[in-house]
Amino acid sequence: MININEEYRILVSEILNGGKHKNDRTGIGTLSKFGYTIRHDMALGFPLLYTKKVSFKAAKVELMWILQGRTDLKYLEDNGVKYWRADYERSGRTDETLGPVYGKQWRNFNGIDQIYDLSLQLHNNPNSRRMVVSAWNPADMKDMALPPCHYGFQCYVNNGKLDLMWQQRSVDVFLGLPYDIAMYGLLLELLAKGHGLKPGKLIGQLGDCHIYNNHIDQATTLMYRNPDAYHCPVLQLDTIGVGINSKNEINIPSLDSMILHGYEHMGAIPAPLNVGN
Repeated sequence: MININEEYRILVSEILNGGKHKNDRTGIGTLSKFGYTIRHDMALGFPLLYTKKVSFKAAKVELMWILQGRTDLKYLEDNGVKYWRADYERSGRTDETLGPVYGKQWRNFNGIDQIYDLSLQLHNNPNSRRMVVSAWNPADMKDMALPPCHYGFQCYVNNGKLDLMWQQRSVDVFLGLPYDIAMYGLLLELLAKGHGLKPGKLIGQLGDCHIYNNHIDQATTLMYRNPDAYHCPVLQLDTIGVGINSKNEINIPSLDSMILHGYEHMGAIPAPLNVGN
């Protein structure tokens, strides 16, 4: 079975040992590799990295923020997620929102609620090859604090199992990717629960995978850690999941209905946040 911790470690190794030096908009510079696929078998447990500490709370707060169609900073910051503030301040916006970013596009893409439509297809036509949600809306891009880094995902159902593959144009491998993995792993679990399916494979199709120059020492530290030392935690969902409820609306779980058990991990590896992707 495919474990995300080993997949992640291989990606980090390939960038450190074969990545190309590139300048970037932050001025920090990166080691970069283009085009990579990571996978995780959900039967192994929830895909939260344990070769360093990752906040499950931050991942679920951001996912619920998106699923509710929100774009404001208040919900994030009231729940302890403050890393979007820097992009907001860099953008020059003054309305305490990030503009028409992920939540706006998932729930109201030019008037289309894509999560509602996805739920309808998962329920009525699970063999569809059109179960795609996109956050990449060129008409709205100029008003976004940051264009979507993870810009779309697709669902696939076979033999009662739900697979989910997300696409990402820009991948901050050391800081951002562990949270993206956790967020889409949680989305897969919630969609499966909401439609009577078993979680299958989580797949990430990654574009520009980079390690910032001021993260190289931290990434090297991670490479000396043994991914076989721990096991993936187990997710408990005290909810009906994400699906269409009796009011013909998308059910959004509460934050405290998603509980992680058995998350044992190695120590945190602090690294600076570089603004702008």
